[in-house]
Amino acid sequence: MRWIFRIIGVVFIAAAVAVAGVLFLPSQQIARIAADQIEARTGRAVSFEGGVSVSVWPVLGAETGPVTLANADWAGKDPMLRAESLSIGIDTRALLSGTVRVTRIVAKSPELMLETRADGQGNWVFGEAAPAASGETAGGTAPPATLERLELSGARLRYSAAGAAPVALGPLDLVLDWPQGQTAADLSVRLAHGGGAIDLTARITAMEEMLAGKVVPLTASARLGAAALTFDGRASIAGEVAGRVQADSPDTGALMAALGLAAADLPRGLGRAAKVSAQATYTTDGRLSLREIAAVLDQNSFTGAADIDLSGKPRVVAELSAGALDLSALGGADGGGSGAGSSDSGWSKTPIDVSALGLADASVTLKADSIDTGITQLGATRAKLALERSRAVVTLSPATAFGGSLRGEFVANGRKGFSVRGDLKAEGIDMTALLTDLVGIDRFSGAAEAELAFLGSGASVDAIMRSLSGTGRLDVGRGVISGIDLDKLFRSGAVTGGTTVFDSLKGSFTITGGNLQNDDLALLLSSFRVNGAGRIGLGAQDLDYLVTPLAFESEDSAGLQVPVRFTGPWNSPRIRPDLDAASKARLEEEKDKLEEKAKKALQDKLNLTIEEGQSTEEAIKDRLEDEAAKQLKKLFGNN
Repeated sequence: MRWIFRIIGVVFIAAAVAVAGVLFLPSQQIARIAADQIEARTGRAVSFEGGVSVSVWPVLGAETGPVTLANADWAGKDPMLRAESLSIGIDTRALLSGTVRVTRIVAKSPELMLETRADGQGNWVFGEAAPAASGETAGGTAPPATLERLELSGARLRYSAAGAAPVALGPLDLVLDWPQGQTAADLSVRLAHGGGAIDLTARITAMEEMLAGKVVPLTASARLGAAALTFDGRASIAGEVAGRVQADSPDTGALMAALGLAAADLPRGLGRAAKVSAQATYTTDGRLSLREIAAVLDQNSFTGAADIDLSGKPRVVAELSAGALDLSALGGADGGGSGAGSSDSGWSKTPIDVSALGLADASVTLKADSIDTGITQLGATRAKLALERSRAVVTLSPATAFGGSLRGEFVANGRKGFSVRGDLKAEGIDMTALLTDLVGIDRFSGAAEAELAFLGSGASVDAIMRSLSGTGRLDVGRGVISGIDLDKLFRSGAVTGGTTVFDSLKGSFTITGGNLQNDDLALLLSSFRVNGAGRIGLGAQDLDYLVTPLAFESEDSAGLQVPVRFTGPWNSPRIRPDLDAASKARLEEEKDKLEEKAKKALQDKLNLTIEEGQSTEEAIKDRLEDEAAKQLKKLFGNN
């Protein structure tokens, strides 16, 4: 037993002498040895201000004053790392055996500058080690080192990618736990940014391989307020990522504000609240590939794939499919109603926020079972969106609309103010659905073909409708006008309810200053032909339109014209016979009859024979020429 106690005593005395030797080294000497060790491993110069003090509690280790780590040669003169102080804990027994096992490094208020050059090289990639320095082993290399715990308190990070504006983050608190003998490490980060804090946790399955630049399994989760993000896949220290991503943002506006991004009031249906999951791949050049996308944006659901370039302003190329899409907010509606507004109140004057048009550039192909645009309802639709510099172009090829098909192009331009333009062609359109959605009129039915080109600008639906200009045409087959019996109105002048069945309706129009002008409307009824001309106020929702019916001549009737004028608002127009127009029409009719009667009398007096296709004037002219020729022959003695 005495020999056992003697051995223990010798070991204790040896350990005491070793610890005492470290404790009594001058602080500048300790600082120099530490700096040489770090420089040997990084190839970067290290400086300590104020020396190094050795502590024995709570851990055996050293504490420094301000410290800096030099940057890469190509990255400039500013240090890559500076901190107010470092506290280092060391396993003494491992150190005596020739291994540097760092149990803890705590950095107070560190500032870290990360940069990449044009070839993608980062300043955090250390070059060849410096020549042998004091404190190295006899073999000429520094003893092996491990780190069990790293703590950063109040850290700030500045990242500059080649050719891009710097990004600053911080302050942040970071803890990395990598227990001795384990391959996995746990990371937790809390980053104060904007108006909130981002909390990140990660599990790195093979920490040593990741530090060597390899791609390793990794799981992570992040939370900012109510927004959450999870990842399960593989990643590298260089920023390469591949795996399953799930994101949930109950309030995207609040999330963007907390991240310090420009506020954008996204229209309802485009992601005020969002849930997205996808198989994601991200490369170090800023390219993000998303496959197996399943997204829920407010009340809308999408599936598909997308490629996103994040190296500059985001650019999206995607193919998406959806069921029933509710985009009614794009038409000025708030809460899913129509952007048209009621006839009682006019068009919506709520300002249209077009800032979302400038968030990214995009080329997106969309297939949807139906789309509610806020102005009208579309059925099965295939559309392509091209978005560039706040200008969106939607091409329909085709879309099921109003019971028929709709092709063409619609443009929303938010570059200077806001303007809309359309060039559309429709076939087999149900006029009831068309007029109900566009102008709030539901008394007209029939299948139609139509063409429309329009342009409008303004900050609200009301301003746009009052600025509209364009051209168009309409060709309707057999149909019905409900709420009024035009046949009874034209025969007796009585304004009553009922319905009017017509055989065809044709016309063309121009639009200027929000007013539609039509001068060639032709409505064919069973016993009447109705001509129409006048103004329809698309902006003011009023009209001043003259309808002139002409009863067909028959054995019992010589035909009758009774013009009717429609004036006032759409929802309650005033309908009355236009006596002035009727008098003018009657005078024109009597004038025509008198002219025909005079021509008939002259024809009889001159004993004219009018050939087929020849007018009375032409017959008289020919007769006069014949008589003149006869008289000339007599004058010169010719028979």
